[in-house]
Amino acid sequence: QVDWVYMAAENVFYYPDYYVMNPHLHPMEYLVKAVLAPKLWDRGRIGVEKDNYYFSATAFEWLRDSLPNAQLLDATGLVNWCRAVKSDQELLYMYHAARIVENMHRVAFEMIEPGLPKHHLVAEINRQAVLGYEGHFGDYASIVPMLPSGADASAPHLTWDDQPFNKGEGTFIEMAGVHRRYHCPLSRTIFLGEPDDEFKRADEALTIALEAAMDVAKPGNTCADVANVLQTILDKAGFDRAGARCGYPIGLSYPPDWGERTMSLRSGDDTVLQEGMTFHLMPGLWFDSWGLETTESIVITSFGAQALCDYPRHLFIKH
Repeated sequence: QVDWVYMAAENVFYYPDYYVMNPHLHPMEYLVKAVLAPKLWDRGRIGVEKDNYYFSATAFEWLRDSLPNAQLLDATGLVNWCRAVKSDQELLYMYHAARIVENMHRVAFEMIEPGLPKHHLVAEINRQAVLGYEGHFGDYASIVPMLPSGADASAPHLTWDDQPFNKGEGTFIEMAGVHRRYHCPLSRTIFLGEPDDEFKRADEALTIALEAAMDVAKPGNTCADVANVLQTILDKAGFDRAGARCGYPIGLSYPPDWGERTMSLRSGDDTVLQEGMTFHLMPGLWFDSWGLETTESIVITSFGAQALCDYPRHLFIKH
């Protein structure tokens, strides 16, 4: 038994240090010669993830050239699809992550104020993320906190700088609590001062659409069913999301993304929802001069969607 992984020692392999950052060698060559060939695994049909953040084109070329008797097949997402339905233990980890991100948002709302440099807030958010909550420690997230303000909130994935928060601006804070690599993202919008009527109207429409989408996110319905209900409500309110998806699967993740990269909550995706699937339902609104996000991480249960977090679902206004 290797004490840092849950597998037997004979199933753990390594490559020598001289393969590290060596422009003339590649670990894939060693994998074939020292691991696959002695076990007669260097032939037949072998699945590789061609569209994977950590499997480079160079790695594929070395593997292909070193395996003349093998047929390399694209198995991108194969394991991710197998992980779509979560076990009870996985859901427990995600519930612990939910408690962590709830606390991160509470701290953010308490601390944010006009004049506070943005990186000061992020420093405290990250501290709380790692401290965890109620005895459950926090892991590092696959994505850093995202918190654009004002006109910058027209783009959904901006991070932070040293500029202060300003009165009269909205900031959405999208971040995840993480426990044992299991993620629970949650986004809320905080407005410093009094928002205008259009901002308030958008918040009301977004909340109604989000809750309607949760009502249809139940076993037997499809990803498209969820997206279509949400978009119909926003269209009637006059808020066009330009066909953007409104959610994606979540669970066990590693940088640079906490999404599982399989199905999506979007029109045209006919994947059938099953009990135990988990999603980040994130119908953000991003316009030319402002943006708004209210999201929920949900689990599909026998009676419908259940939010992993228990945190107020509305625009936060701080005077």
